[in-house]
Amino acid sequence: MRCERPAAVLFDRDGTLIADVPYNGDPARVEPVPGALPALERLRRAGVPTGVVTNQSGVARGLISAEDVDAVNARVEELLGPFGVWAVCPHGEDDGCGCRKPAPGLVLAAAEKLGVDVRDCVVIGDIGRDVEAARAAGARGILVPTPVTLACEVAAAAEVARDLEAAVDLVLAGPVRGPAGAPAGGRADGPTAGRDPALDGTVTGRTA
Repeated sequence: MRCERPAAVLFDRDGTLIADVPYNGDPARVEPVPGALPALERLRRAGVPTGVVTNQSGVARGLISAEDVDAVNARVEELLGPFGVWAVCPHGEDDGCGCRKPAPGLVLAAAEKLGVDVRDCVVIGDIGRDVEAARAAGARGILVPTPVTLACEVAAAAEVARDLEAAVDLVLAGPVRGPAGAPAGGRADGPTAGRDPALDGTVTGRTA
């Protein structure tokens, strides 16, 4: 039987929950995107666990430190509330890791940390690699485009929402199984519409 609510919703960080400041290591520059807090609060009221899955290649490039990433993530939680899991890939594109999106590692690790079936998870992000990572993991992906989202990424996404509020409308509307199960939904232009040693990324969580 399919879930009527997702087991968890995993968000990309930069460009999805907060304004995208390239290689940002300064918590003072963290700014939530419009609607982020209300969208998260709706999920929390519904009892849906939330998490963040984020590529941070600035660490591999030497532009920011892992401590910088932790500081920025802490600021995100100050502004948007707690998340059940943070899964961070610190690698660069040429490192060949299994965690950097669009690889599925971050999504799989986050679901494992939360103790849920990844097929009953939803991933929300602003670019193609976010929904590709969801698809590769067997989760459901929803794209929330921004000015940096490519038209081909929008065209390739199975589900597209105009903003986070509309994405949460889709999430809470019904069955959630990703591509490993039956397809779920369509496009929405409005309200209807720890660590995995195999990945070498970092995963942190809290007991809900």
